[in-house]
Amino acid sequence: MFGRIIEYISVFLAILIVIPLHELAHGFVAGWCGDPTPKLNDRMTINPMAHIDLVGAISFVLVGFGWSKPMPTNPYNFRNYKRDSFFVAIAGIVMDYLIAFISIPIFWSLVLYIFPIVGDLGLFDDVIVGVFSHTYSISLGFMAINLLPFYPYDCFRAIDAFATKRGAFFKFLRDKGIYIMYGLFALSFFADISGLYFLDILGNYMSFTSAILGIPINAFWGLFI
Repeated sequence: MFGRIIEYISVFLAILIVIPLHELAHGFVAGWCGDPTPKLNDRMTINPMAHIDLVGAISFVLVGFGWSKPMPTNPYNFRNYKRDSFFVAIAGIVMDYLIAFISIPIFWSLVLYIFPIVGDLGLFDDVIVGVFSHTYSISLGFMAINLLPFYPYDCFRAIDAFATKRGAFFKFLRDKGIYIMYGLFALSFFADISGLYFLDILGNYMSFTSAILGIPINAFWGLFI
């Protein structure tokens, strides 16, 4: 029972790190490219509540994936429409990878050095270690889901920035992407309830992609840890 509670608390605290930084990356790059929209909408803040969607956060805690409040931007304010649209789109993905990269040394520093010196802090050390373990996995999972090439994910926005031909399939991914997302979420919930895990297309994709994305990070830090 306590183990499950610690798990939920750790995941929630990790979300409070990953989601605001992901959205702030979009907003910071948008501002750098000349768009004041994020600032005008009071989104350039580290306050997690400005960036977290409650239902999306609960979904993260319970099933391992979810969503945030999109950072409002106006690409018509950009100095270079296509180039800056691309940079703003990929900013969140890049931030996710940086978070995962930084989480590894923090996690192992806590496990190998800090807590052995400080001593047993009860449930506190379990929560903190869990936070950075989940910060790593959630950031890679959030990156993986944003690499899906349909609207509203960052990968689609990056492709859209330079797409010169927008045929029927492209329009389908743009106009129906949100329904594809809902369908994948629903299928994942059904797979979890029914035990038919092979139907969890989104969960299996995220697990596989996160593992691949994590290989360079673990290989690098493995040289030092």
